[in-house]
Amino acid sequence: MRLALSISMVAVFTILSGCRQDHSLDPPADSEQITVTVKVPEELEAETMQVMYRSTLCTFINHDANGEPYTRDGYQQLELQPVRQGTTDLYQAKMAIDGGGACKWRLSNVTFGVAYAYPTRFGENVRYGAGGGVLVVFDHNNPSHGGVTWTVEGDLTIKKEYYPWVDEELLGRYKKTVSLAGEGKIYLGYKALNARSVYFEPVVHSDFVLYSKGPAVKKDGNFTSFTYPDGSVFADGRTHPNFRRLEAIRLATESKQ
Repeated sequence: MRLALSISMVAVFTILSGCRQDHSLDPPADSEQITVTVKVPEELEAETMQVMYRSTLCTFINHDANGEPYTRDGYQQLELQPVRQGTTDLYQAKMAIDGGGACKWRLSNVTFGVAYAYPTRFGENVRYGAGGGVLVVFDHNNPSHGGVTWTVEGDLTIKKEYYPWVDEELLGRYKKTVSLAGEGKIYLGYKALNARSVYFEPVVHSDFVLYSKGPAVKKDGNFTSFTYPDGSVFADGRTHPNFRRLEAIRLATESKQ
């Protein structure tokens, strides 16, 4: 596949100084590929994948906080839409490890995930917030967003629990969002240097909805109030849900059934 990448991806090219050759990707026909598969629950949708390639040949000059110049690897970020596999709930995308071209691009990382397809099921004007994301790093570079929490050998299989989190913000411009509350905040971060297959299965517990409401007045002691699925209410200074509490409520409920 000379590059299903160049045909199906939308490339956002970074202008790299000091390198006048063609910056385009051109993976060899025999380049190894990494397959990313997402199992998408009915109420969710697969998000567009953000794929990062880096080059040690096509570099550019950046500046640190003191204004001192330093050399950085060149990079390209591509968008790739995962494709549904037949009538299944599996969505898949393939990406070449060797990006080829004059710059000898190499796959660095991929960001992907799931989101609510129809946020308004939780109320009028509700928008999707965050959560349900995964970042996988395939080299030794630090990603531009998120961080790495786990390092794995070989292929990567991820199965995580999530809960609907409906949040109202009253200060400033009013907004109401629904997010996926999980073990991480927005992204689960992994380093998988030798992976050739990445599988992600989010398990959404739709019957255990968490609600939160921010304070109407900004002053000391006014915190966001969280109402958990069992009716318990906490306003203890947290800005994100207590995932362990959500898990404990669900498991206790399920054990009684």
